[in-house]
Amino acid sequence: MTRRANVVGLGLVGGSVALALRARGWRVSGEDPDEARARLALERGVVAALGIDAAAEVSVVATPVGAVAEAARRLLGTTSGVVTDVGGVKRAVAESIPDPRFVPGHPMAGSELSGLDGADETLFEGAVWVLTPTASTADDAFSRVATLVTELGAEPVVLTPERHDELVAVVSHLPHLAAASLMGLAVGTADEHVATLRLAAGGFRDMTRVASGHPAIWLDVCRDNRDAILRALDGMLGRLGEMRDIVANGDSGRLAERLDAARAARRNLPGRVRELAEVAEVRIPIPDRPGAAAEVFGLAADLAVNVANFEVAHSVEGDRGVLVVVVERSATERFRGGLIARGFRPSVHAVA
Repeated sequence: MTRRANVVGLGLVGGSVALALRARGWRVSGEDPDEARARLALERGVVAALGIDAAAEVSVVATPVGAVAEAARRLLGTTSGVVTDVGGVKRAVAESIPDPRFVPGHPMAGSELSGLDGADETLFEGAVWVLTPTASTADDAFSRVATLVTELGAEPVVLTPERHDELVAVVSHLPHLAAASLMGLAVGTADEHVATLRLAAGGFRDMTRVASGHPAIWLDVCRDNRDAILRALDGMLGRLGEMRDIVANGDSGRLAERLDAARAARRNLPGRVRELAEVAEVRIPIPDRPGAAAEVFGLAADLAVNVANFEVAHSVEGDRGVLVVVVERSATERFRGGLIARGFRPSVHAVA
């Protein structure tokens, strides 16, 4: 039986979701506020049909952040499947839609390209895909969306909506605003010294690459995540002020310490999700309480445990499911201990 999905918003991310689903045999229907873009998506085979498929088992909202809530409510009212989104700010939309079939999400993947021309079915392979279920989210809905994320080649990581917004303010929103500011400084200098931009070497280009993204999406992001972004900007300004003092005072010792610390931290940044060579299977009976499945993934994120794969199996103890999670063997005891502390009853099994 052909699986069916909807994608609302057929830009870079929405188009990539649609292409990735179609490559895996899904029948994808879609729509976009820009009718010309929607027709182009149909012509290129990004979607199989235009409009909303009421029988779709999953619907993905890939509109700008400010339009996510309205689109999600419409899909929840017109389809019987689960609904998720890919917006870069989560708290506001999660609080406004307390529906058990809604699973807020945000893939940490992008491209210098924009719009449908940048859509790529491999965009999410090896990426982290954050899910931010709430107390209202049904375990079954969460499991279905997490399974979809895994099918698209990404690793599902669970955070609260508030924590997601605080973290992305630092690792995503602040870098974009900093890059825009740096480009503004360089362009201002170039007005006086035309050669400045021609001298831009790899370091400058790397730091300002994200400034090439489409500016429209950042208007909603900066409005909806204003407080977290302001805290990030204040922290950055404080760090820059300290660096200014170090340079002004000619304090080579402190400068070397800061640069060495930054270099070490940069080397320790995790890369893309990798396939784990030595793994173990952790079987976790899901207790009868809301959000239990999502709690397991949240704990994995807190303990820095990579989830290589998972499935929900039928429980031998009754109607409740068993979450089968495959993790790196070296992390099993840490993960098992954390699960027990949270009231779960995990069992660990070697994988040949």
